[in-house]
Amino acid sequence: MSMTPETPIPPARLARQLRPLPALIFSSRWLQLPLYLGLIIAQGVYVVLFLKELWHLVNHSFDFSEQQIMLVVLGLIDVVMISNLLVMVIVGGYETFVSRLELEGHPDQPEWLSHVNASVLKIKLAMAIIGISSIHLLRTFIEAGNLGGTGRTTNYTESGVMWQTLIHLTFIVSAIGIAYVDSLSEGNHSSKRHAAH
Repeated sequence: MSMTPETPIPPARLARQLRPLPALIFSSRWLQLPLYLGLIIAQGVYVVLFLKELWHLVNHSFDFSEQQIMLVVLGLIDVVMISNLLVMVIVGGYETFVSRLELEGHPDQPEWLSHVNASVLKIKLAMAIIGISSIHLLRTFIEAGNLGGTGRTTNYTESGVMWQTLIHLTFIVSAIGIAYVDSLSEGNHSSKRHAAH
């Protein structure tokens, strides 16, 4: 089944030349290209970081306790989730704001890319940020509990953990708000379409 973008590409015969000023303004979207290329480089840095942490885990797997291994694995998951977030921003952002990737019919085309727009991208990014924040919060709870129990000094104060929890809850509430506003907007669009018919 071939997937089509939410905004269809007009036939070539309907394409028209823009006046100079609108053409210049519209072409300014290409200024974002270095930003997306920079994010691709950042993705490469995360790959190196992941391999470094993985090598560290393999080399010290017999020296680490179960909880230390869990913390390193959570760090690896954190890197993967941030990398997923980068892919969504690079691919979805480029497709939405710069130029079409023309992936229709490609076997590896992401399913979500077929209906991506600024609103969908916002919700997906919000969900990814919540996932990353959840991993950070879990690591904080584990590290604070371990260090506190061993009597060693810890960088995690009670107020610091509380603030991190509140920030995480703020991310969740924000994502729910974005999804709710988006559903209201979709409802308005669908009701207008029904009224037009």
